Amino acid sequence: MAIAERFKMARQMRGISQRELAQRAGVSANAISKYERGLNVPGSGVLIRLSKALDVKIEYFLRPDTYSIQLKAPAFRRLKMGPKDEVIVKERVRDWLERYLEVEDLLDIDMRSEFHMPLGYPIKVSDIDEVEKVAEKLRYEWNLGFDSIESLTDLLEDRGIKVGVIPAPDTFEAITFWYDSTPVVAVRDGVPGDRQRLSLAHELGHLMVLPPEDMDNDEGREKIAFRFAGAFLVPQSIVKMELGEERTRLDLFELHLLKHKYGLSMQAWIYRARDLGIIRQKEYHRLFDIFSEKNWRQQEPGDQIPPEEPKRMKRLVMRTYTEGIISSSRASELLGESIEKFCNIEEEKHGGFPIEICH
Repeated sequence: MAIAERFKMARQMRGISQRELAQRAGVSANAISKYERGLNVPGSGVLIRLSKALDVKIEYFLRPDTYSIQLKAPAFRRLKMGPKDEVIVKERVRDWLERYLEVEDLLDIDMRSEFHMPLGYPIKVSDIDEVEKVAEKLRYEWNLGFDSIESLTDLLEDRGIKVGVIPAPDTFEAITFWYDSTPVVAVRDGVPGDRQRLSLAHELGHLMVLPPEDMDNDEGREKIAFRFAGAFLVPQSIVKMELGEERTRLDLFELHLLKHKYGLSMQAWIYRARDLGIIRQKEYHRLFDIFSEKNWRQQEPGDQIPPEEPKRMKRLVMRTYTEGIISSSRASELLGESIEKFCNIEEEKHGGFPIEICH
């Protein structure tokens, strides 16, 4: 990828215009246009100012053109995302995945050997209720039993799925696509853990289930993936064990406690109860009317479940840095933040643990 394209990608990641970048870097808008079209190359001083204005390392512009990552809009799960937000998300996902692939290359890791689709998957279902069996079968294939999944992110990474958490506009939820023979899932940063887990399980559903012909459209595929997510996180037998076979009413605090036990949102529990015939439509609507009136749809009440964090890429960067394969500057570029910032955040997160590479 030419340096000109790097300038454009970095600017689009920040969601700013050429004129805004020019003002931040102290150059003319015409100069920015020429850089992005490959008609001119900035000198070292201007390059430093551009990297600061765009909040990227200089190494970003010099990253080798090794990968061809295509992100197609149909892979998105979004709310009402405008063209500008879509470009921001695409470029941030592309940047994260490029860094991930680069650190694997440094360690000579063949990503194609990491993921193996379970035999017979993806499974085509004849109706939406059949999704329950598909989700339970996958839990069996992956030796999960029926217990709650402690970390869905760790599970997916251990199975060879690349998982990223991306700073993104509120209009974005998640994206799933294939790079070569490896599935890639990215979700939005800054959401509660139960919502994040539902998004991850939802994207797993897109990988593992093929809809029936009468649901093979955007709306149908979303319904199938959502049903899979709930069934994978909390199988039917567990839902009925916890709630009973039939209920006339569900208590919100009961749902809150179940959310913390299984990492599945209160609203998703309500959907599960309705889909499995435990509650009737009247009770389903009563509960969701409360969530709407209280403005709880985006963030549920009470103490929140912390979001999960993908760890594999971080471990690989630390490994290359510890082994002296890369410099601290290169490690910072691959991490997407300075080593100093990384260390401060991680040491605070882990109770002051003295991370060796930081000292």
